Amino acid sequence: MIFEGNCWKFGHNIPTDEITPTHVVWKSFAEMAKHVLESLNPDFPRNVQKGDIIVAGRNFGCSSGRAIAPKAIKATGVAAVLAEGFSRTFYRNGHEVGLPILEVPGVHEFVETGDRLRVDIANGTVTNLSSGKSLKGSPAPEFLLEMLRAGGLIPFLKTSQFLNR
Repeated sequence: MIFEGNCWKFGHNIPTDEITPTHVVWKSFAEMAKHVLESLNPDFPRNVQKGDIIVAGRNFGCSSGRAIAPKAIKATGVAAVLAEGFSRTFYRNGHEVGLPILEVPGVHEFVETGDRLRVDIANGTVTNLSSGKSLKGSPAPEFLLEMLRAGGLIPFLKTSQFLNR
């Protein structure tokens, strides 16, 4: 799973309530996408393009553990989310909805918004095509990578040998 896209950089300790604002009534995934991270960068929901990559610092997706947050990010067309660290709940929820996630120590200082990135989720590598530099992260265990390849937990279970016994 290799993705290439433009970087949108965010800070540290981004709670799920900032990813998906609680004041918005969700009627559809398309409506969700119009408000993702808008309080932190109003340009993001207006200008994010399919295939772009979110990069954040420590503790991305902390706080309430709202399972809707990774679904909303996925609805924007974002290809992957990279961070120095994720809350455990967000990390799990992201994989379950098929949102590629990669923990990469040092990634926050490694990029700027607008940089072009290439991310290899399975190998845990990030190349900043704008600077020519690379970093190695912590790829998910094979089980979670299989879940991502299937498109999330439900598609994974539908095709799993576990259900076909």
